[in-house]
Amino acid sequence: MNKVKCECGHVNPHGTIFCEACGKSFEENGTHGLLDMRYDGSARRSQTYKKTFIDSIWNFFSSVKVGVWLIVITLVASALGTLFPQEMYIPRNMSPGDFYEQEYGVLGKVYYGLGFNNLYGSWWYMILVASIAISLVICSLDRVVPLYKALKKQGVKRNPNFLSRQRLFAGAKVDTPESIDTWIKALKKMHYNVRVEDGNILAEKGRFSRWGPYVNHIGLIIFLIGAMLRFFPGMYIDGALWLRDGETKVIPGTNGKYYLENKQFIKEVYDDEDNLTVGMGMAKNYQADVLLYERVDEAVPGTEPELKKIKEQKVRVNEPLKFEGFALYQTDYKLDEFYEMTFNLTEKNTKKNYGSVVINLENPEKLYDLGDGYKVEIMSYFPNFYFNAEGNPNTRNRLPDNPAFIFKMYSPQATDGEVSFVGIQSNAEPFGENIFRMAFQDMTTRNATGLTVRLDRTIGIIIAGGILFMIGVIQGMYWNHRRIWIQKNDEDIIVAAHTNKNWYGLKREIETMFKGTTLPIPNDNLESVK
Repeated sequence: MNKVKCECGHVNPHGTIFCEACGKSFEENGTHGLLDMRYDGSARRSQTYKKTFIDSIWNFFSSVKVGVWLIVITLVASALGTLFPQEMYIPRNMSPGDFYEQEYGVLGKVYYGLGFNNLYGSWWYMILVASIAISLVICSLDRVVPLYKALKKQGVKRNPNFLSRQRLFAGAKVDTPESIDTWIKALKKMHYNVRVEDGNILAEKGRFSRWGPYVNHIGLIIFLIGAMLRFFPGMYIDGALWLRDGETKVIPGTNGKYYLENKQFIKEVYDDEDNLTVGMGMAKNYQADVLLYERVDEAVPGTEPELKKIKEQKVRVNEPLKFEGFALYQTDYKLDEFYEMTFNLTEKNTKKNYGSVVINLENPEKLYDLGDGYKVEIMSYFPNFYFNAEGNPNTRNRLPDNPAFIFKMYSPQATDGEVSFVGIQSNAEPFGENIFRMAFQDMTTRNATGLTVRLDRTIGIIIAGGILFMIGVIQGMYWNHRRIWIQKNDEDIIVAAHTNKNWYGLKREIETMFKGTTLPIPNDNLESVK
């Protein structure tokens, strides 16, 4: 597009409101009223280019209204996400759809149907967050680049119309003004940077405060990037690891590289030896004695990993195990979890015992051979037994909280086998009277520790964004950009001033500086314009 050349010789970008160098207005009838000084009359791309599809996208995201609405929509969605628990925090023993409907009724069903159960990791929520970041980037570039160029190119001598249309303005005839050095000294005493050209003065300070909102935007963009990176693999992990005593498992999020063994979980309570008058029997320590291993061989499906011991530690509350950016916290436990059950194969009439079967409830065997033709087969295993809606036996999950079995017992007396259903305090024969029965003999239990696995490689980015955000807030809030123009024309002296905020403070400052000089004190023209 055609550039605009001012009569002072400066070439301005198309769309400039008034000359960047001298301040001459390019608007029709632009001789009255206060000037719009928000961007020093500079040409913004969103107000200049409106032809191509890219221009339309740029203009859409450069709108402050669009940015505000994106933030409002995201805040509303975030609030709705806290209405009910997110899926990661609900019990694992039932499907999410059933949980939300049973716990919260129709609202829960709608909540789950709309995908709010996994809101903060959903694609549309990520698009909203990304749109806010894009809006911040485009809004900032659309304003900061032309503003920077306009402030850099501003001249000392300004068009009289530019000065008269400032909010603080005064003009007077002075017969014998004092030396210009007196004014410069007064301005520099108040920490103004002074430029002089042909007896004209431009005094300026606090320009850096104009960049406060943009530093603020950069910090917010970095913060949003950090928040979005949490949903990239390997950047953020907040998982759970349950380990029974003596059990070794791979640590979630380590890609099979690190394993953890729980040697023993210990719960200690206050007793007589603690010499306490209150709190007896209350827990004083939750502790998991663990071993950290690193896998040294290549992962091959079906093979046992070759592990090397790395670290041994007692994990307590607020004393996590840390390695390679990971932190494992003691957060939960389970005492006396069923581990092994022992049954005797017994002839019902004679009470004779024909052998014992020790069943590992975590990984039971399919067939137990007792010799001499006596065998026990596990036809079905229900770790957490219940009857479903059809009246059939089923299991809620894989945790052995209420184990039950369907056994088939083979013997020389019943070579085709006899079926028996055995659970805790129950022993049924669904197909008629049996010769043999599985008699409960013993139960072995063990403790389990619940560890939270944390990895956060985004925290540094989020902290940096937050610090920049606050720097921008302070920069734009506690300082302001002040400019004072003093121009001499024969016997006339013109004084004009502008600030981006705190006009009263600027006016009081000018009165203090110019007290005792012949310079006129500017008046506030805002009321007269209204």
